[in-house]
Amino acid sequence: MLNDIISAVNDALYSYILIILLVAGGIYFTVRTRFASFRLFGEQLRAVTEKSDGGVSSFQALMVSTASRVGTGNIVGVSTALCLGGFGSVFWMWIIAIIGSASALIESTLAQIYKKKGEDGCYGGPAYYIETALKNRVLAVIFSVLLILTYGVGFNMLASYNLQSTFSAYSFYDANTTPVIIGLILAALVFYCLMGGGGRVIKATSFLVPVMGVAYILVSLLIVVLNITSLPSVFAAIFEEAFNFEAIFGGFGGSCVMYGIKRGLFSNEAGVGSAPNASASAEVSHPVKQGLVQVLSVFIDTILVCSATAFMCMCSGVEPTEKLSGAPYVQAALSETLGGFGPIFITVAMILFAFTTLLGNLYYVDKCIIHIMKRKPGKLFMTVYHVIASLIVLAGSCLSADLLWNLADVLMGGMTLINMPVIFILSKYAVRALKDYEKQRYEGKTPVFRAADIDLPHKVDYWE
Repeated sequence: MLNDIISAVNDALYSYILIILLVAGGIYFTVRTRFASFRLFGEQLRAVTEKSDGGVSSFQALMVSTASRVGTGNIVGVSTALCLGGFGSVFWMWIIAIIGSASALIESTLAQIYKKKGEDGCYGGPAYYIETALKNRVLAVIFSVLLILTYGVGFNMLASYNLQSTFSAYSFYDANTTPVIIGLILAALVFYCLMGGGGRVIKATSFLVPVMGVAYILVSLLIVVLNITSLPSVFAAIFEEAFNFEAIFGGFGGSCVMYGIKRGLFSNEAGVGSAPNASASAEVSHPVKQGLVQVLSVFIDTILVCSATAFMCMCSGVEPTEKLSGAPYVQAALSETLGGFGPIFITVAMILFAFTTLLGNLYYVDKCIIHIMKRKPGKLFMTVYHVIASLIVLAGSCLSADLLWNLADVLMGGMTLINMPVIFILSKYAVRALKDYEKQRYEGKTPVFRAADIDLPHKVDYWE
């Protein structure tokens, strides 16, 4: 019954409200920034390679946000979309990423403008720009609570489930005991990293994310090359199904548009309000630098990693079915081309994806707990919280996939319903900052930001 209720709310959110909000907002921001997501690609690369004078660098902040974005959803989520929504869902995932990249630029720039000073460096996110700029503490706390439930509970339980589900392909898998054993091991590893604080999380993700991302894309390319003759028919199927409006409107709830948007949003999170929590931690000379860096994160996640999963599955010749939905379809696709190595590779990839997702998610939760309490919690509180967070990871490995997907989608939708209108209201300050950045670059300067240069009416910790 709980799953039915959550599923009904989920369908209402993604059938109407979020589609309009995300697409309209993304197009608006794309036009307002004069297509900066594409026009300033060189600046994105320049910003991400810039070294920090101490504190968290742009690259490290990118890796934390990418760790959360690039997760089990890039494998299991894409597979689910293909099996339930069809090949056309890939096209709509691309669209939501391309449009959403401008939203990522705006929200991460705002996070930098309104970031706070702390004992361990700077921090911030939507809760902070809501409270500082809109003077609405209640809405900021509601957003923080939603983020904690979304990432600390919904997404982390789902990541744990997705990881253990990949082991179902092996003969030793027992539905009663294996999920518990895997959940215990994963929970223990997460607890160890959490007890080392944010520094250990950043170090772990900065190392693991690039390694796993590159390896995953290379294997995907290998599979596509080995099945290169099927590539034209795959592209034809993507575009044919994406624009089969009779099928789409005949059953919109299960259409490629619905699954493409849901899995695209779940994967790249542009406009959700999660990545700004990592963006705010970077030590940069101008807020727009980190906004541009987050555009890269959206492209890495959806255009590269999600597409890698989609193409290696579609080119394999294995027909997607509802029964294969999730990890089994990806494993079957790799087995078809690479034999016994395929399932092993996906298992290793899922372990790395799930682990970095869990750490990236809990980094966000830490920042929202600090916001709610208005201070950094004491050691006892954090220890209890880390124990609870680890137990949630354990619980997720044993629950139902449908319930977890629906719960994660609804919670994420709640965050988006708050964040998108807020960044729409505050976008004028991000756009002014972008113009200031471009003006300084045009003059041959290294952009340095001052709040007075954009007539910012709010008092901020930095940029005075």
